[in-house]
Amino acid sequence: MENISQILTLAGIVAYWLVLAAVAVRIVIKRRTIGVSFSWLLVIYFLPFVGIFAYFLFGELHIGSSRATRSKSMFKPYGDWFAKLYRHPEHRPESQSHYAVSISQLCDSQLTIPSLSGNHLDLQHTPQQILSSIAKDIEAAEHSINMEFYIWYPGGLADEIAIALITAAKRGVKIKVLLDAAGSRQFFKSTWPKKMRQSGIEVVAALIVSPLRMLFRRLDLRLHRKMVVIDNKIGYTGSMNLVDPTCFKQDEGVGQWIDVMVRITGPVVPIINTIHAWDWEVETHQRQLPLPPETQISSLIPTSLVQVIPSGPGMPQEVIHKVLLQSLYEAKRKIVITTPYFVPSENLIDALTTAALRGVDVNLIIPRKNDSTMVKWASRSFFGELLKARVKIHRFNGGLLHTKSVVIDDEHCLIGTVNLDMRSLWLNFELTLAVDDLTFSRNLAHVQQGYIDDAEQLELKRWQRRPLYKRFIEHCFYLFSPLL
Repeated sequence: MENISQILTLAGIVAYWLVLAAVAVRIVIKRRTIGVSFSWLLVIYFLPFVGIFAYFLFGELHIGSSRATRSKSMFKPYGDWFAKLYRHPEHRPESQSHYAVSISQLCDSQLTIPSLSGNHLDLQHTPQQILSSIAKDIEAAEHSINMEFYIWYPGGLADEIAIALITAAKRGVKIKVLLDAAGSRQFFKSTWPKKMRQSGIEVVAALIVSPLRMLFRRLDLRLHRKMVVIDNKIGYTGSMNLVDPTCFKQDEGVGQWIDVMVRITGPVVPIINTIHAWDWEVETHQRQLPLPPETQISSLIPTSLVQVIPSGPGMPQEVIHKVLLQSLYEAKRKIVITTPYFVPSENLIDALTTAALRGVDVNLIIPRKNDSTMVKWASRSFFGELLKARVKIHRFNGGLLHTKSVVIDDEHCLIGTVNLDMRSLWLNFELTLAVDDLTFSRNLAHVQQGYIDDAEQLELKRWQRRPLYKRFIEHCFYLFSPLL
């Protein structure tokens, strides 16, 4: 009996080490960045069983076989839709600035989505302005409203949007609302979904989380886009979820969330609508491609050249990461970045420090208080290297700065839903606009300067005097930062 017990114990140990070796080999042959591979190896070796289980759940970008099959079948019809835009009168690559040329070429080869001129962009940066503007456009809608958000949190001004949608549906407007199941769980627990569906609004939860589904796809994939499209003519996107900041996460101790949105009219609005159509079809199997943009050439009023950049599983790998790096490489005088979560890749750190060392005025604006403890400590682990390279780090005091923006030389900008962390850059479904417009970029730079005015700039000498225990915590989280 004792011999059998010993044999079973030995067999169990051998089996465990074989599984461990197999997972380690799989991590290596996936050929991801060295930091990501190293972090996962640490996890599986220092957290026996738990680490292996975690890798099977979260270690690979697995969207599920049915989703993958459906997405592949969608490539051609959607690709054909985008390809026709290269013949649109507002596709004028000759009018691009040198900042936009390389990004446009990158998106042409990776996404086959052209940049288009003839757009009018309105930067909105207060919750009242944003939600009131959306409500007003909903009230004027004639045919369709398509919405997509990571978080819809009931209460305050967000409820006024719900009421406006129900009213619009009752007068015959066709409305589709796609919400991330995890991010909008409070909304789905409320009475609003039932009220909306009773009025004829289609409300769909994306990427539903359940124990059974973890066997078929990665559970932490999130639909992080924020979009509203009205009548295929008016669009909104940016960093703000459908929440009233006075009602949202008030017990977190980080203050109100600070966001921006862009109201858009022009030929890129149908492109944004097509991104919504893609996400809707993946979830519902229903195809309803929007009409292409009208071919009339814009008036003599100055307009914006905009490149729409969707990213996430099923899209070309690392497309937004490449666009971001290319933007930093193009900077000659100044870079200003705002992000709530800063856990950069090694390449981004190199791009930021190299830009600062070659004389570019590099500014990073992040919130002083963060709602994620892990991100807070992981972010701090990069501060020393950045400060030594003369990157200016501003910690915003006025709440949780949630704006995601990059302005290059006050002339070109990126704005959208992407945080500077590994989750946004590699995992989530995101949307970014690359805007080639001097006036809009300077308006965004003005908003960023307002954040800087309400921020504390870190000093290297003071940072180097922080307690030893904090340095130790930072180093621990640094090892796992590629997984955050």
